[in-house]
Amino acid sequence: MALVIRMRQQGATSRQRFRIVLTDSRHPRDGKYMEKLGWYNPFAPNEKGFFLDIQRIQYWLGVGAQISPRVKTLVGKVAPEVVKEMTQKKVAKVTKRREKRKAK
Repeated sequence: MALVIRMRQQGATSRQRFRIVLTDSRHPRDGKYMEKLGWYNPFAPNEKGFFLDIQRIQYWLGVGAQISPRVKTLVGKVAPEVVKEMTQKKVAKVTKRREKRKAK
């Protein structure tokens, strides 16, 4: 089971709103989800257009959940330190893998 933090479409076709949810990657975009982590309204003013539960997002990322690119952008607006931490972990993992290959 691969956990993903992504957007789930809500609202009318011409006035969409989105929920930021944790779901299994095999479920459809608007299918069932495990936990609601926030919301996003693209029609609202920038600062009032979204809400994210950063503590829960950090928890799920720590457990191993993946994050969609659009949600990563929203998280970067609210809490850039979370995105920076994710990037540092990824870079550390890649450098460790490179060092291991050089050792062989």
